[in-house]
Amino acid sequence: MGFLNKLFGNEKQEELTMTKLNIGIILGSTREGRVSPQVGAWVKKVADQRGDANYTIIDIADYKLPLLGEPGGDASKAGAWSEAIAKQDGFVFIVQEYNHSITGALKNALDYLRDEWNNKAAGIVSYGSVGGARAAEHLRGILGELLVADVRVHPALSLFTDFENGTDFKPKEVQVDSVNQMLDQVIPWATALKTIR
Repeated sequence: MGFLNKLFGNEKQEELTMTKLNIGIILGSTREGRVSPQVGAWVKKVADQRGDANYTIIDIADYKLPLLGEPGGDASKAGAWSEAIAKQDGFVFIVQEYNHSITGALKNALDYLRDEWNNKAAGIVSYGSVGGARAAEHLRGILGELLVADVRVHPALSLFTDFENGTDFKPKEVQVDSVNQMLDQVIPWATALKTIR
């Protein structure tokens, strides 16, 4: 938080750090048999031990968003999606790699909103055969367009070493450090960006 002191002075820094931030952990897959709930629950457990923010799992599958621009779907679900994202100060995206990119469901959910994403910070936790790295890189470009500042540290989970049989999530111990290092960047960025919203 040293850079906040330089930017805002001691009094403003104390005001910013007194209220806990809301950080949404967004599950980026909706398909049956997905493992994102396991990964999201693990990230939340690691994050909650820090005590530095209110961490909430936000599962896009719960909102049943129709394809943007297509008829059908429940308008109240879109409103609920907007409300859930609007009250967050930052995000951790749980991203799985589909065909070298993010899921269609996550892209659709991102496209549904604009202002609700703006001027917030995000971290990315990805998984796949190469740690989901290509999906994370695609997500970074989308987040940039939505004015979401993504942090550098990126926990990348391997289907071969962090999962048993590709389905049971058993992360290597080093991944806990990686999540904490990511959150060490998300929290101060989210705190700083809150001042311009």
